[in-house]
Amino acid sequence: RRTQAVHIPAIHLHMTAATMQVTQKDFEKAQEQLKLLKKDPGNETKLKLYALFKQATEGPCNAPKPGMLDFVKKAKWDAWNSLGNLSQDNARQKYAELVSSLVSAESASQKKDASPEEGRHDGYETLIVTTKNNITKIMFNRPDRKNAISHQMYREIIKALEEAGKNDSTIAVITGNGDYYSSGNDLSNFTSIRSGEVEKMAKDGAVLLKEFVGHFIDFPKPLIAVVNGPAIGICVTLLGLCDIVYASDRATFQSPFSQLGQSPEGCSSYLFPKIMGLAKASEMLLFNKKLTAAEACAQGLVTEVFPDNSFQKEVWARLEAYASLPKNSLAVSKQLLRSIEKEKLHAVNSKECDVLMERWLSDEFVNAIVSFFQKKSKL
Repeated sequence: RRTQAVHIPAIHLHMTAATMQVTQKDFEKAQEQLKLLKKDPGNETKLKLYALFKQATEGPCNAPKPGMLDFVKKAKWDAWNSLGNLSQDNARQKYAELVSSLVSAESASQKKDASPEEGRHDGYETLIVTTKNNITKIMFNRPDRKNAISHQMYREIIKALEEAGKNDSTIAVITGNGDYYSSGNDLSNFTSIRSGEVEKMAKDGAVLLKEFVGHFIDFPKPLIAVVNGPAIGICVTLLGLCDIVYASDRATFQSPFSQLGQSPEGCSSYLFPKIMGLAKASEMLLFNKKLTAAEACAQGLVTEVFPDNSFQKEVWARLEAYASLPKNSLAVSKQLLRSIEKEKLHAVNSKECDVLMERWLSDEFVNAIVSFFQKKSKL
């Protein structure tokens, strides 16, 4: 039979001997500290604590021995009886020392847990990048901005993809920290432009975007999106370049390009009609339709949808199984699936960036951005 957990009695004694005041104070403090422990110390330690507590408060064991089949009471009685004639002063001292050691051990464990995540990559401010269990995880890490993608974040994602493509990981995963997967382009990218630098902004932005999307096109390993919440704009269009897309049922998908005076990117002008059909793609890319996770799955943009309360557990268990597969076989197979259209995708990416550069220089775009921030300021 399994021994049940032993519950330590919370007994408070009021001693009057002046010589015992300091010791008693420490003893009572230890009792309070014990209550604050978050981790179960285990039955063996609980029995020691029980025995020392009884010895400290009542002296040597004076209870009748329980029957052999009363396993819990017998274990407690044996622990107390094993202390023999240990004095109450010494029992209090040993009790306090044992509690102190448990507190110190838990504190050290918490500090270790709070230390940098195992396998974490250095050199990132807007991302958390880790490699563990053959998985490189690239996590958007601007939760206070709904993981909006700044220019710095664009460059850091490029760097992370380059590292993940060359390291020993089997697969790469992209996800978001916090409630959002990503709210897309950080529109403040367009608000800090000085007079006379608009053309340079548009040209530099198109070059950065082309390089950014190009890294998704050329990524050599299986690339999996774990969409933990709402996704907007470029982080939606890039899903067509991922090999698998898993989504929480609270995720939504929207690409409001027309609303902001822009045009599609991320090769979505080519891939979305192939994935979901021209009519459904047009609803998203032309008319800003927001899809639920279930709708996105039904239209082929999302591979599978999971309940939010079990999303992380189910998805990561599956990803760890994928990451145990032969690495080179997966990479070669992905290239077979993607290589036929790679040249086409690069051409589409180049064309989309050219068109976007024109859009960024248009009055329509400027007016749309101004209108967006005016509405935002009234909220």
